[in-house]
Amino acid sequence: MHLFGTRVCWRGLRPQGAWLEGKGAGVAPGWPGGILGIASMESHLTMLLLLLLLLLGQHFGNCEGNPRPYLPLPMQFTQAHYNATVYENSAAKTYVGHPVKMGIYITDVLWDIKYKIISGDNENLFKAEEHILGDFCFLRIRTKGGNAAILNREVKDHYILTVKAIEKNTNAESRTKVRVQVLDTNDLRPLFSPTSYSVLLPENTAIRTSIARVSATDADIGTNGEFYYSFKERTDMFAIHPTSGIVVLTGRLDYSETKVYEMEILAVDRGMKLYGSSGISSMARLTVHIEQANEHAPVITALTLAPSELDKDPAYAVVTVEDGDQGLNGEVASLSIVAGDPLQQFKAVRTFPGGKEYKIKAFGSIDWENQPFGYNLTLQAKDKGSPPKFSSVKVIHVASPQLRSGPVRFEKEVYRAEISEFAPPNTPVVMLKMVPTYPHIKYVFKDAPRKIRFSLNPHTGLIATLDPIEAQRASHIEFDIMTSDRKASTKVLIKVIDMNTHSPEFAQTSYKASFDENVPIGSSVMTVSAKDLDEGENGYVTYSIANLSPVPFVINHFTGLISTSENMDYELMPRVYKLRIRASDWGTPYRREVEVPVTIVLNNLNDNTPLFEKINCEGTIPRELSIREQITTVSAIDADELQLVQYQIASGNELDLFSLNPNSGVLSLKQSLLDGLGAKASFHSLRIMATDGENFATPLYINITVVASRKPVNLQCEETGVAKMLAEKLLQANKLHGRNEAEDVFFDTHSVNLHAPRFRNNLPSRVEVKEDRFVGSNIVHLNATDLDTGFNGKLVYAISEGNNDSKFIIGMETGMLKIFSPLDREVKYKYTLNITVYDLGIPQKSDWRLLDITVLDANDNCPEFLQESYFVHVSENTDLNAEIIQIEAFDSDLGSNGEVRYSFLTDTNKFSIDSVTGVVKVVGPLDREIQPVHFLKIEARDQAEEEAQLSSTVLLKITLEDVNDNPPKFIPSNYHVKIREDLPEGTIIMWLEAYDPDLGQSSQVRYSLLDGGNGSFDVDKLSGAIRIIQRLDFERKQVYNLTVRAKDKGKPISLSSTCYVEIEVVDVNENLHAPHFSNFVDKGFVSEDVPIGTSVMTVSAFDEDAGRDGEIRYSIRDGSGVGIFRIDEGKGTIETVDSLDRETTSHYWLTVYATDQGVVPLSSFTEIYIQVGDVNDNAPQPTQPVYYPEIMENSPKDVSVIQIEAFDADLSGNDKLSYKITSGNPQGFFFMNPKTGLITTTSRKLDREQQAEHILEVMVTDSGMPPKSTLARVIVKILDENDNRPQFLQKFYQIKLPERGRPERERNARREPVYRVVAADKDEGPNAEISYSIEDRDEQGLFFIEPKTGVVSSRKYSGAGEYDILTIKAVDNGRPQKSSTTRLHIEWIPKPNPSPEPFSFEESFFSFTVMESDPVSHMIGVIAVEPLGIPLWFDITAFNSVFS
Repeated sequence: MHLFGTRVCWRGLRPQGAWLEGKGAGVAPGWPGGILGIASMESHLTMLLLLLLLLLGQHFGNCEGNPRPYLPLPMQFTQAHYNATVYENSAAKTYVGHPVKMGIYITDVLWDIKYKIISGDNENLFKAEEHILGDFCFLRIRTKGGNAAILNREVKDHYILTVKAIEKNTNAESRTKVRVQVLDTNDLRPLFSPTSYSVLLPENTAIRTSIARVSATDADIGTNGEFYYSFKERTDMFAIHPTSGIVVLTGRLDYSETKVYEMEILAVDRGMKLYGSSGISSMARLTVHIEQANEHAPVITALTLAPSELDKDPAYAVVTVEDGDQGLNGEVASLSIVAGDPLQQFKAVRTFPGGKEYKIKAFGSIDWENQPFGYNLTLQAKDKGSPPKFSSVKVIHVASPQLRSGPVRFEKEVYRAEISEFAPPNTPVVMLKMVPTYPHIKYVFKDAPRKIRFSLNPHTGLIATLDPIEAQRASHIEFDIMTSDRKASTKVLIKVIDMNTHSPEFAQTSYKASFDENVPIGSSVMTVSAKDLDEGENGYVTYSIANLSPVPFVINHFTGLISTSENMDYELMPRVYKLRIRASDWGTPYRREVEVPVTIVLNNLNDNTPLFEKINCEGTIPRELSIREQITTVSAIDADELQLVQYQIASGNELDLFSLNPNSGVLSLKQSLLDGLGAKASFHSLRIMATDGENFATPLYINITVVASRKPVNLQCEETGVAKMLAEKLLQANKLHGRNEAEDVFFDTHSVNLHAPRFRNNLPSRVEVKEDRFVGSNIVHLNATDLDTGFNGKLVYAISEGNNDSKFIIGMETGMLKIFSPLDREVKYKYTLNITVYDLGIPQKSDWRLLDITVLDANDNCPEFLQESYFVHVSENTDLNAEIIQIEAFDSDLGSNGEVRYSFLTDTNKFSIDSVTGVVKVVGPLDREIQPVHFLKIEARDQAEEEAQLSSTVLLKITLEDVNDNPPKFIPSNYHVKIREDLPEGTIIMWLEAYDPDLGQSSQVRYSLLDGGNGSFDVDKLSGAIRIIQRLDFERKQVYNLTVRAKDKGKPISLSSTCYVEIEVVDVNENLHAPHFSNFVDKGFVSEDVPIGTSVMTVSAFDEDAGRDGEIRYSIRDGSGVGIFRIDEGKGTIETVDSLDRETTSHYWLTVYATDQGVVPLSSFTEIYIQVGDVNDNAPQPTQPVYYPEIMENSPKDVSVIQIEAFDADLSGNDKLSYKITSGNPQGFFFMNPKTGLITTTSRKLDREQQAEHILEVMVTDSGMPPKSTLARVIVKILDENDNRPQFLQKFYQIKLPERGRPERERNARREPVYRVVAADKDEGPNAEISYSIEDRDEQGLFFIEPKTGVVSSRKYSGAGEYDILTIKAVDNGRPQKSSTTRLHIEWIPKPNPSPEPFSFEESFFSFTVMESDPVSHMIGVIAVEPLGIPLWFDITAFNSVFS
């Protein structure tokens, strides 16, 4: 085993047989002085860490020789803090209790530890003592004796003592703190604060109301500080909670009988029961003053009425005032109108003297004009109590007879609408609506504009157009509408939607421009501009050229810029262009367009060069030619018509022999050719130029030869065809001129409205519509046509007349007549509408048609009940089939649509209704307690046959009046309650609850105790409180069963019921004494080889209590032996439950508890130390299971190989171990010391080549009885020494190879393999690494050998019959090196002739197996070729690393 890179030897790891405990918290006493216990694992972490470091530091790397001397652990308490307890007033020499063992584990047997309290005990109350058992020195703290000072928890409840441990031999110290908690004893009594209480209580205070709370305190704590409250003398009017001190009212107060109650309250210590004493108590006084109470304020309920105007003494409301008090407190003194009637026009009149119903009436006439919406009267009632109470105010609304539905208002504060510019007159815009509607209130303009463009229907609120609306004048129109009574108003915002109502307009009626020819394509000529008054795309203008024939111009669609699209030539193209420019907007549904004439004139420019008609003239003239005689005429043509062509001789006339007319082009002789300068020259070359003043023609050359003959002038020229070409172009231009003449006349046909719209002849003149057709449904499609196109043929429709109540609307563009608002045949059954259709041309044209509409009746009226709801009071014992009320409804429809039938929608088996008369009867038994009120939903349905039937519902409320038909019912039906046995007399242990669903006296319950209780309990007849009236004792009686009756006060007979109450008395804890062990610590002994279930020892505790409080049960709750031992819970006998092993754990600690069986069990514990005795049950164990030593071969005698170390877990086992080689050494190569375990070499030499590894088995035996032994394996590896030389497989090699021819270029000759020699070395490692070399080689150096593989190669060419002999040497890599040689004989033979038969391997794939232990030269397989008998040579052409 290696830790932290250091080899660890197990020997000595656990000196003297010591071993760690099962929980890793301590070791057996075999370790000198012992070490940590197991009381608290968390507090021992530091000590365990120190132990681990000690073990590692003591044994790492110490694998030979004896272990290092033992170093003890430092002295340290098991915990840095302890908790302990002691009762106050304890006697002298009382030891404190503690939940864990306090003290120090003894890790050195020489330690002598003493404890001393060094701080925290200023009163000198405590003393520290020590007690040693096993490996632990207990710390015990007790009270001192002979001291006047005693422990008093109320003065000081705890002490923190600092205890110092001193080891006398080494003066080592350790400290700990002990917190001693002083426990309470019942030595103080409860005290009231304050000692007197006074409360004021209204006489109407409800039973079970908490009226006061008294408070006392006890300086003791826990049960000692608990006490009970109780009344000194019994009272049935009040009860006090025994622990909270809350005083509760249990009886009904009556100011006339008792005005003051005085009671004395006791606070009694519970120790009276616990300790058998009379109890320590204190007393307080409670005074309750009763006051007369006016409990309830009057409550107002009101029902407003709508009296007829014909009523002479109208009542506007019926008001009822209720007061829940009795006597004068419940009588109503007055009902007053406290607000809302400044003119005092109303009064509250009592219906009858002493009654609680009032009617609101008027003193005289009421000013409804100034209060058209009525009056809000605030009512308040006062009772006759002392002091009187006032009701909450009640506001009722008295509506005006003329205005019952409240003030009128518009549905919206702002109405928003949109209207198209296309809309014709009488087009609906928006419908206003006021709620509620009144016939006498109309819709009017609030501030009518001077020039109104809209109409307002005063009855329906429909706003329609009067004239066409133009968005350019006002895109948004705003005005206010109000009601005719000027009480409500609203704002109307109309957005005018811009439509394409305007055509574009050009800035000029016509345009004219000119430009020069030859301008570049795309040159600007002029710009036209048009505007459109519409908005958006309706006013977005684009331009185009409307000419039917193509023109050499284009126009920018967005800017109106006209530019050329061709090269313009004045000579070849028309000189004047008449364009039709069209401006179009982008409006919908059609574009509006307009055209304007544009004249464009083309200006001529001098842009043509003169062209000669003839060029390159050659000829002869006679020398005798006369002066001024014409030789020829030159002619140049200029397509321009601006300037005449001028001619001149540019060169060749230096002798001035010729003249040229500049205008006509006639060339003539100027001087004689017979004499002078002319006679000397016989050849003349004239260069003639032609110009129009700006442009020059290409020069014309005339070559003239002067001849002596008298032949006439003879000149030959080339024709250019200029004249013909020009004539053709002029002819084409003339044709263009003639084609454009037809387009000179301009006429705009886009804006002419020629035809008026016409309705189709097959349209009906009358239609019928059922009144239940839904709004928006189609009635008839009034289709008209117009022969025009575009806007001139675009039609819009409107209802011009006959739609005064705004019931219909026609689609402005579709002509579809629809229902605009609901029809009502009962209001109006016939309409005559004037339908007008308009086109959108200019000027606008129209047509009209009258349409009669008859409204057919439909079942559109529900039956209406005469009342909004119905109310009736019925006794719950009403006879069956008795009539209780009649329901009536009417339907304004006709025929079967107006026949009404009645039915219940509410599922009921208690009532029925006559379907024809509406009479309601009782048909089932009624029970107010099950259902005091019945809400029945009644349906009145008409009997329509062809349409869906209509119905309406009304709610009938049937209130049942009570009779005494129910006995009281306990909730729950039976009771179970647990109470302490020591509760004081007069304590209320529970409240009975009985409910009687009847009303009045029939619901008033009285309680009585019929049976049970043995006089220990009684029940309050009013409140149902069950009290303790005699002291209880759990030991005498544990359960009481009571029978209780609840009886009502109904007339003429009363009803009752009973229930059972089970009262369980709970035992109060009287367990005063905890079990007590005679010793706080004890010791046991057991051998490690005992069987499971062996008894170790018996512990015993004593309890001073009697009964169950004194019965003791034992248990093991802590310690290192938990799970190893068990204890008989009744006898206290400790037995083993698991096998023991002293070598694993040499001792155990057990914490044994003794617990009594009290209600609140008490317990105490003792610490048990169990020593485990040793037996020889462990065989010796070597430090390693297998050893791997190494030794050089040929080593001399007595060389150390390895020392085997072993240990025995049993006591004293390591001192008497013996060692012996039992196998693997038959030849005696090794010797083993039987005592030390050292293995050495003998005189026999080790040879690695014969045996590289020796496996020895060593037996280690102890000296126990019987002895035990263990085998260990030692694998000795023999290291190699270079004691063998390499050996070739053959002493010499003789091979035959085919001859090799001479290459064409000897320099290009490459080495080819010849043969491979192999040598082997029995050594290993570097000693067996072989290198090859050729010792004797030819002078030319034509042979080579690979030093690692032994492959011989050559680049020599050899003929048949030649021989080569090589000496090859093999050398190993050992120190010193060893070598050997061999000879290689090579015979060169003639190359064999090619085989007539093809040869092949017997198998396509050969597979051979080789063992890793096979020696060099071991044959692994044969490769065969077919056919046989052919001379062949083999070579490995590809191989892996195994054969390389």
